Amino acid sequence: MILEVKDNNIESILKNENKLIILDFWAEWCNPCKILTKVIEEIAASIENDVIIGKVNVDEEPELIKKYGIRNIPTLIFIKDNQVIDKQVGAISKNDLLEKIKKHI
Repeated sequence: MILEVKDNNIESILKNENKLIILDFWAEWCNPCKILTKVIEEIAASIENDVIIGKVNVDEEPELIKKYGIRNIPTLIFIKDNQVIDKQVGAISKNDLLEKIKKHI
């Protein structure tokens, strides 16, 4: 399952300390974001027991952009135990993303 992340629900998502959380910062007008969305949707079902995936629309959530220091999109932020443990700026292949996820689970 892919969650819509907003400033008013981020804290409840971050409480899932036993899971890897991936925040996907994106925008509707961003073509690389659309490509990455397809990759994420393809793998979401196979990893949903171990990972929480949230999408953050940068046009709607300026506070989250500031909080995580987002300067380019798409950007994936990997969080575990309430700490940012990795960051991926730009599109990434399905295989490379799966490898990155497996490294952090």
